[in-house]
Amino acid sequence: MQDAVQTVRDFYNQNPETEYNRIAGRPEFMLTCRYIDRYIQLGDTVLDIGGGPGRYALYLAQKGCDVTLIDLSEENAAFAASRARDEKLPLKAMQGDAREADKLLGGLFDHVLLMGPLYHLLEEADRIKAVSAALRLLKPGGLLFTSFISMGGGLVYLLREMPELVIHPDEERFLIPLIEGKSYGGAAFTQAFFISQNEVLPFMARFPLEKLHLFGQESILAPNEHNVMKQPPEVIAAWLDLAEKMCEREEYLSWSEHLMYIGRKTQ
Repeated sequence: MQDAVQTVRDFYNQNPETEYNRIAGRPEFMLTCRYIDRYIQLGDTVLDIGGGPGRYALYLAQKGCDVTLIDLSEENAAFAASRARDEKLPLKAMQGDAREADKLLGGLFDHVLLMGPLYHLLEEADRIKAVSAALRLLKPGGLLFTSFISMGGGLVYLLREMPELVIHPDEERFLIPLIEGKSYGGAAFTQAFFISQNEVLPFMARFPLEKLHLFGQESILAPNEHNVMKQPPEVIAAWLDLAEKMCEREEYLSWSEHLMYIGRKTQ
């Protein structure tokens, strides 16, 4: 597992700015922020575990939240801290492993974001460690925002971006579990974990959380995202509004590349 973790760390250390810009102006970020805005208010304390170069952390700092970011990549953490200084935002950023986040910090937070780590921890035991560490840093009654890359999302991406890979022998490692309805962990854009949609709620049910939402972060827009985002602003806005209304519909979860679970800590 350590080799996989180092592979992921090296991947994100290469170019934090590329990762920072990856979701700018895209449905994934815009729809997720709509959910964040429902719950996270001015003055709230937020811990962003695996927050990368700080796209969400900086957004929340701009809203007036007290934000701390931890990321596996020291370059990501440094990039987020630099952006915060440039924008005169009081963001705290540090390097650290999500599985040991509770050993790096003291105190409890109103909300915890745990997004990137569950994209890359290949073993279930490590994913359990990451969620457990996040919950130890979350106040009772606080909210955990956690997201996954879905198997359906991997298929959407393959169809949309590089359909020719369906005949590449290496893709069998993903396509076979896809056909069998299983999750996949292993080589992808880096070492990555893709979860079967039906495994998200059973996995999260083992923790002391009350489920508030499970939604597709791109909703219905992922398969045709490039076309939608080329439209006039009023058309884009209408599609985003429609996507928000449909993003929790179970029959459309497989249209999204990423799934977010929001739960309230009960203990």
